[in-house]
Amino acid sequence: MCDDHGHSAAEAAWSAPRVAEGPAVDPVTLPEVDEVRVTTMVDNTFDALLAPAEGVARASVAAGRTAARQFAGGEALAGLRAEHGFSALVTVHSGNASCTLLFDTGASPDGLAVNAERLGIDVGGLQGVVLSHGHFDHTGGFDGLARLRGRSGLPLTVHLAVWTRRRLALPAGRTLEMPTLSRGALEREGFEVIERRQPSLLAGGILITGEVDRVTEFEHGMPQAHQAWDGNGWRHDPAVIDDQALVINLRGRGLVVITGCGHAGVVNIIRHAMRLTGVSKLLALIGGLHLSGPAFEPVIGPTVAALTELAPELIVPGHCTGWRAQHTLAAALPDAWVQTSVGTTCTLGAPQTGDASSRGGGRRPAPELAENRDHGRS
Repeated sequence: MCDDHGHSAAEAAWSAPRVAEGPAVDPVTLPEVDEVRVTTMVDNTFDALLAPAEGVARASVAAGRTAARQFAGGEALAGLRAEHGFSALVTVHSGNASCTLLFDTGASPDGLAVNAERLGIDVGGLQGVVLSHGHFDHTGGFDGLARLRGRSGLPLTVHLAVWTRRRLALPAGRTLEMPTLSRGALEREGFEVIERRQPSLLAGGILITGEVDRVTEFEHGMPQAHQAWDGNGWRHDPAVIDDQALVINLRGRGLVVITGCGHAGVVNIIRHAMRLTGVSKLLALIGGLHLSGPAFEPVIGPTVAALTELAPELIVPGHCTGWRAQHTLAAALPDAWVQTSVGTTCTLGAPQTGDASSRGGGRRPAPELAENRDHGRS
């Protein structure tokens, strides 16, 4: 389906992740940053009535004014676009320097771009795009992004197995082949493709995990229905070896981990991040945890138990987490859990002398989203 890249996607797809024992093989010195700001650009839900909280700003109910002749004023409040996909805008600040990356691009060609325009976010200052993995619901928004930016040579960092053909085996012998990314098409749109399978430290102190060590006894990956083309035929693809996450070290507070789907297992991802960085404190977890559906619901219990022991101050599960896992997490971590919604911005700051967070309490307040419209600017 996608044969315009010059290497064997099958070879990359079937490389087994290493088993982790002892300290990290390739430890990373992850610099501390002063502030992390994460805006959910694409997710499965949008709720215009959610109230802001400390450190959590919500999109205005007035976002997304569109023409509608049936109303006296000639316009409707359409809100933001929700779809089965994920994308997050990640900004880090260190002193006077800042860096903004886009993590995943959602499912549809235009959903990400529509939400960026409705939120007033300028993507012209993006310093890069990172893909969590190659599934279509995380890689679909490049057309809209290119429309907003033009051909600009924006770096796009991916695992080299991101081009792998995949499909779902459905009942009654039916199959559904997923859309597969084309490297050539992305390069023609002006994206500078960078392939990495090892951990990568990006500008601003943002770490890409690369391939994640699989160490837990309960996170077994995708069920039999998930298959990949290995060059000769379709095989069960449990690992989704290209799955990776972002990790940021907030000064004095710990790690912020951002996942796309968490196909490697969210506990595996967190432990991998801790081994790589030597930082043992999980401050925040944001993104998809892939605990939805019969194949993954048995994993909810041990996952929530492990996360409860890690005691993050903020957890914003989204996308493929599933309602059963959301309810379980909300009950287990009521002070940390935040309901996801497109347009939500979470801001985490390093402790200031004498403030509550320096004593281990609370999250730093974030201004209203309308005042945060410099996300995409460098």
